[in-house]
Amino acid sequence: MEERENVPLVSIALCVYNGERFLQEQLDTLVNQTYANFEIIAVDDCSTDSSFEILKEFASKYSFLRVIRNDVNLGYVKNFEKALSLCEGEFIALSDQDDLWDHDKIRIQTEAIEDHLLIYHDSQFMDESGKDLDKKMSDVINLYSGSQPEVLLLFNCVSGHTCFFRRSLLAEVLPFPNGHFHDHWIAYVATNLGSIDFIPICLVRYRQHATSSTDILNKRKKWDKSYHENRDVLKLKTELTWLKQCASYHANRDQSFINRFVSLFEERISSFFSLEYARVIRQHFEVLFFIQKLRKSRKSAFINRQIWGLKAKTLWGKFIG
Repeated sequence: MEERENVPLVSIALCVYNGERFLQEQLDTLVNQTYANFEIIAVDDCSTDSSFEILKEFASKYSFLRVIRNDVNLGYVKNFEKALSLCEGEFIALSDQDDLWDHDKIRIQTEAIEDHLLIYHDSQFMDESGKDLDKKMSDVINLYSGSQPEVLLLFNCVSGHTCFFRRSLLAEVLPFPNGHFHDHWIAYVATNLGSIDFIPICLVRYRQHATSSTDILNKRKKWDKSYHENRDVLKLKTELTWLKQCASYHANRDQSFINRFVSLFEERISSFFSLEYARVIRQHFEVLFFIQKLRKSRKSAFINRQIWGLKAKTLWGKFIG
């Protein structure tokens, strides 16, 4: 193991809320990282279970673990924002409360980041009980390496638990936009300012359960009756807000393209169909849909469906409802 003073400090930002069931097991994998120089910034978001007590117990044993408890509940994204503002390392890694890290994760990512702004890795899915599922992240989506932010406009391949990035990114990504996942925003900004890369090995066992903030394996129902709308309709509305946020970033590599794309996307939202939007999708398909791996229809049929706007989808949703 390297001497602590000879390697850069890495900050692990751990956000916790009512995580007592899995927290201790995750903390064991964090405190036992083989990398020589790291700190853990753990922020408890007003847990009502024993999470804070578990954190304090670990902090009493490990001087590099700092525990903070919020006065009010901030929510998942804003809690990460606070944790990141407290990190002092040259590099920063994000951690959820219920995954399991490979003990070499930080060491491997520190060695692999080279000149990139952000590096991430593959993950092995496990179920709620900790049993490995016969699937990893790269089986579900394509993992991107490069500097084309347009790849991240419609999909995200950089999960928070895999993120490892330079501290210099904080000035560009904070505060996080409201209503969006922070990991997606960090990756989007990083590809505008530099490049990202991925490590094709699983360095986290990624727990899937009912309370997960993301649904990467698509186990939830297609139809959400509480909203009485097809999930695709809700998805279009959310995507438009996200795209406008991307367009508002001050350092976009190709501002003219994203402005045009957002305009056409919004036109599609307010109409029955948009031939021009489908044409742009066809021209830039390999970039815009690089991340998407599993598709139920042929490429041509998929592109043709992009003609239909929100009004058509809403009408269809009412018809099948």
